[in-house]
Amino acid sequence: MFDGIYFEFPKLLFVIFFFIACATLCRMRLPSLYFPHAQQFMRGSISQSKTLFLLKWLGIVMLILAIMSPVKDEPYELEPKEGYELALILDASESMSARGFDRANLSLNRFDVVKNIVSDFIAQRKNDNIGLVVFGSYSFIASPLTYDENILKQLVSQLQIGIAGKYTALYESLTQGINLLRGGSSHTKVAILLTDGYSTQGQDRIPLDVAVDMAKKEGVKVYPIGIGLPNEYNRAVLEYIAKETGGVAFGASSATELAKVYEQIDRLEKSEIQNETFTSLRYFYTYPLFLALLALMLYIYFLNKKGHE
Repeated sequence: MFDGIYFEFPKLLFVIFFFIACATLCRMRLPSLYFPHAQQFMRGSISQSKTLFLLKWLGIVMLILAIMSPVKDEPYELEPKEGYELALILDASESMSARGFDRANLSLNRFDVVKNIVSDFIAQRKNDNIGLVVFGSYSFIASPLTYDENILKQLVSQLQIGIAGKYTALYESLTQGINLLRGGSSHTKVAILLTDGYSTQGQDRIPLDVAVDMAKKEGVKVYPIGIGLPNEYNRAVLEYIAKETGGVAFGASSATELAKVYEQIDRLEKSEIQNETFTSLRYFYTYPLFLALLALMLYIYFLNKKGHE
């Protein structure tokens, strides 16, 4: 328990010389009185004086040890993770309000279906460091990279259509996802870009070639997913993004197909993410401080007792 303990302020040990000097030079001088036959009277007081002396110096020494702050380094590390760093990029534009995508429940709109499938996907990727980007007319990071799947699923469940505007800034959202992954430590970075429409001219402020070059420069592999009918999204652009970044483009015309797409992505090869090591300081000053206070209380008790005898 006490192995590896050191003092934060070891130089304060020299304070003890102040007490020694004071005990030697600052004694109270009282007039001497001679009492005959006092030998028997002094026997009991000598023993008690030794006790008071020991208690006083025990308290002083323990107090000095306490203010020297004994501490111990206790390193710990986060559990190593094996997995990807993933950016989930979700289209929340107005077109995602179309219904009929889930043939088992025609009342659900596309975005509701996507949220359910993405939540299931997150639950399966327990070892991945996942972030979330949402886009419409503009894009924003809804969650930075995190291992906390519960927070991610809660955020996904609270997303609403139109939260980022009604249009589709497709290429801007891709650059936002790349920015999200830029500070990560994994060698394998993946962006899963889901959309059901074309990039809206005049709303997308980032050109396609700039977004793709940025992904290639940062080593981000992009897996674009187009949902809906084949003519509702720009398949050629999604295939171009996938080809240039080393990913695969997917299309899904129903909830069942979309679930299978995420199952395919879930079988991606794992890569190691380095674990983080931290060091915490454990303080032990309370032990000598307790002994110092105990010695002081006993010193006062015996000193008062001696005065009443």
